[in-house]
Amino acid sequence: MARQLFGTDGIRGVAGEYPLDGRTVYAFGRALGEWARNHSSTPRVLIGMDTRESGPALAAEVTAGLARAGAEYEVAGVLTTPGVAWLTKTGPFAAGLMISASHNPFQDNGLKVFAHSGYKVPDAEELELEKRIFALAEESAGEALAPPAHSEFGAEYLSFLQGTLRASLAGLKIVVDGGNGSASGFAPELLRAAGAEVVALHCSPNGRNINLECGALHTEGMQAAVVAHGADLGVAFDGDADRAMFAGRGGGRVDGDHVLMICGVDAKMRDALPGDTVVATVMSNLGLELALRKQGIGLARTAVGDKYVLEEMIRLGAAIGGEQSGHIIFHEQATTGDGMLTMLRLLDVMARRRAGLDELAAELHILPQKLVNVRFGRKRPLEELEPVQAAIRACEREFGESGRVVVRFSGTEPLARVMVEGSTLERVGYHAEFIAKAIQHELRA
Repeated sequence: MARQLFGTDGIRGVAGEYPLDGRTVYAFGRALGEWARNHSSTPRVLIGMDTRESGPALAAEVTAGLARAGAEYEVAGVLTTPGVAWLTKTGPFAAGLMISASHNPFQDNGLKVFAHSGYKVPDAEELELEKRIFALAEESAGEALAPPAHSEFGAEYLSFLQGTLRASLAGLKIVVDGGNGSASGFAPELLRAAGAEVVALHCSPNGRNINLECGALHTEGMQAAVVAHGADLGVAFDGDADRAMFAGRGGGRVDGDHVLMICGVDAKMRDALPGDTVVATVMSNLGLELALRKQGIGLARTAVGDKYVLEEMIRLGAAIGGEQSGHIIFHEQATTGDGMLTMLRLLDVMARRRAGLDELAAELHILPQKLVNVRFGRKRPLEELEPVQAAIRACEREFGESGRVVVRFSGTEPLARVMVEGSTLERVGYHAEFIAKAIQHELRA
């Protein structure tokens, strides 16, 4: 049976509208409370949220449901998603809940559940939660009062992050774009405590400006500020700070592929890379695979989504994995992607190798890439479309090992996504458009 409420990253929607209306969220709280009671002798739930104006109201509805189910709860207030995961794992909590819609605009919000292990609740258990939510959704929540938040949870998480940094940051100037989200009150404090000079951008959330032309999806301002201030590093976080994008002194954008290469090679040099393997998705540039191969490191690829990256990391015993989008998992220290931890790991490598980020990132040659989205009318398995397969084979014959083709259906929209990488942008563009036209012809309404 397919899940109806939970997607690949929890329940998401427009705050106040189904499935984030008061009745459904209250039912969610009751179902989560029952789940916690069934999984722990101390059914306590930790709740964190990003900076959206709808967060406190959703927390109130959830806690009303938790209380009705006989579960205890603690509200951490504004926190990062990886912060909730770490505190849930290390504290006396049966579950953790992050109220966030990550990189989405402020009108959206979401409910993301972690088990005591610090991992997201498995699909099968999310399905059981859904069944209880639907069974309870007809009951009225009544008046829900926002519970008080406790800042000590954020301080505890910051202390953990500070303990992972081995190098002094004295003398470094760092631009921080908080995306007006969860990292806004944490990242500047973390860096200043380590001795860095911080230039803070978009660290003044007002409930409605989260991700608004800033943060990890809009890095231009951060990149320009690095150059303008003569900074050593720039970092931009998304709304819940589970991903980060970077820039070196020259202002060039440094994405998740660069981070995987830099940290993977550094770990290999220190004999700290289990299996000499890094995990990434099918969307990571072929240049990453080639750069790692030169260092004797293998690249294991997964479907798109941090969930699949983590599953493969656990299966292989890998320590480092992530996505081009800046969602990087250091599994020896975290159970999910953590933008601030990624920042600290990069700074450690820079200090250890006595090199700037631009110099380290230059070791990765990004191959030309073309992405084309094709809207279709009637979905059929791509393997059954011979003209499409012929176009893919022609591309693969031309590029050989110096190119790559990925064709897949979107999981959220009626789109087929075509990605081609190769030696020249002209030939990459030709093949991407040729494959896209074949799909459009075969899947027209």
